[in-house]
Amino acid sequence: MASILPASNKPMRSDQNTYVGKSFVHVKNPYLDAMDEDILYHLDLGTKTHNLPAMFGDVKFVCVGGSPNRMKAFALFMHQELRLPGSGEDIEDICAGTDRYCMYKVGPVLSISHGMGIPSMSIMLHELIKLLHHAQCCDVTIIRMGTSGGIGVAPGSVVITDTAVDSFFKPRFEQVILDNIVTRSTELDKELAEELFNCSREIPNFPTLIGHTMCTYDFYEGQGRLDGALCSFSREKKVDYLKRAYIAGVRNIEMESTVFAAMCRLCGLKAAVVCVTLLDRLECDQINLPHDILVEYQQRPQLLISNFIKQRLGLCDQTS
Repeated sequence: MASILPASNKPMRSDQNTYVGKSFVHVKNPYLDAMDEDILYHLDLGTKTHNLPAMFGDVKFVCVGGSPNRMKAFALFMHQELRLPGSGEDIEDICAGTDRYCMYKVGPVLSISHGMGIPSMSIMLHELIKLLHHAQCCDVTIIRMGTSGGIGVAPGSVVITDTAVDSFFKPRFEQVILDNIVTRSTELDKELAEELFNCSREIPNFPTLIGHTMCTYDFYEGQGRLDGALCSFSREKKVDYLKRAYIAGVRNIEMESTVFAAMCRLCGLKAAVVCVTLLDRLECDQINLPHDILVEYQQRPQLLISNFIKQRLGLCDQTS
């Protein structure tokens, strides 16, 4: 792996992925080094068209979320929280040349959208991880923020994921590769989860818990909803399933966490998932919160992650 430092000043390596005192993002693809150019098509970036180390080499925090508008709002919020010069209103979408994802850089923070569902998240992560690798980033923390359906928790609760599980409540992500099913672990960084939880304690009136997050391939049938175009099960079976999920430690449901946890774990990224619940799925299936309450709930993960980043950077301990 190339280093930002000149060859003569390169520190000794303790293994193939880590320089002394630094943890670099790594990829597990022997073909990448032989490529003359790596085009990150869905991000509108490339190793020949862009100086990736100059553009992204100082990135320490990557925050990802489904909605492009939400990730732009988070970037503007971080610009304010980090007290960077200017208003931030002229912040540019680095991926403006594509309509798949958006990306904003605010100091050492990268804010990126990932779309909805495992396939969209997977595509973005492949190219993001290669981007961080080509940019020679080190000691990177990556956090997914989002909304979710709660199980047995009040709407507005912020769930910090300790383990992402599949629809069978197992800590695994099954990836079909050629004609094989490859199973990967979905354990997340426990120390990072605890650090985020401790940050939440400093925010008044901020209900937070650590629990399992169930990741499904679908919003309707896959999550046991009774209000989709198709429904082949009874209300009783739905409630029984969700109660069994609760007993297994699941506290919320979304559609990206297993692939996120598995890929970050394989590539040496310390990762966390922070999602606010918008309803208790044991009580109802549809989100019917007033708009102002919904907006406030959706800002809660941003507020927690902002406090976490500021603490890591040694900045003020004030909460906006």
